[in-house]
Amino acid sequence: MTDRGTSALRQTDDTLTIGPSRMHWNGQALVIDIDEIGAPPMVTPVRGRVVLTPQAITGVEVALSPDNAHLWRPFAPIARIDVDLTQGHRWQGHGYFDANFGTRALEADFDYWTWGRFPRRDGALCLYDATRRDGTKLAMGLHIDAQGHATQVTPPPLTRFARTNWALRRETRADPGVTPHQVMAMLDAPFYSRSVVETQIDGEISRGVHEALDLRRFASPILKPMLACRVPRRANWRFPSGGAD
Repeated sequence: MTDRGTSALRQTDDTLTIGPSRMHWNGQALVIDIDEIGAPPMVTPVRGRVVLTPQAITGVEVALSPDNAHLWRPFAPIARIDVDLTQGHRWQGHGYFDANFGTRALEADFDYWTWGRFPRRDGALCLYDATRRDGTKLAMGLHIDAQGHATQVTPPPLTRFARTNWALRRETRADPGVTPHQVMAMLDAPFYSRSVVETQIDGEISRGVHEALDLRRFASPILKPMLACRVPRRANWRFPSGGAD
């Protein structure tokens, strides 16, 4: 990820260009062309293409706060993905595409949340659990079938599992008596964790992407400046002559 100024942004109905990278919807797939430089300590070129082909597209919009200041959109909760990066990372597999939107900073309204998306035989299950700053809680289970139909469901109990290397608390949903566990680490930061987690829900074992986010840690005046070390800022980037087309 790279922070850039408005001079690096171009947008049309089907294309979002930020600096030398862009996402383009061609009517059937989302094509993501990447041309970036890795963050320290891996300061190397990151180039290539990711193609995400949805198998199910939804119009679902979930309010994460009562006043709709924070929204979540699972655009393509079931998809196929093709990755081809210059470092030799080439693979195909099961994927998804979602996004969060908001009009206030997350740390202004949330203390902590976990999210997970777990493939099922009949689709996918998305889980959102959050503790808001006012003490209220969000506990959402959303099942999406292969045709993109979404149904809100009551998930099994919230179950804690092993903390991260930064001692970040983690939890997700699991059948009674089952303890979820990490299968693969993807990102481990003082305030955020993303990993592949295995759990069991309604008797079905599933491995999915899970994240835990501690907004109290994120808001710390000690931790927050560390983001600039991992997310470089290039405010004055300009498109070369001829534009982004």
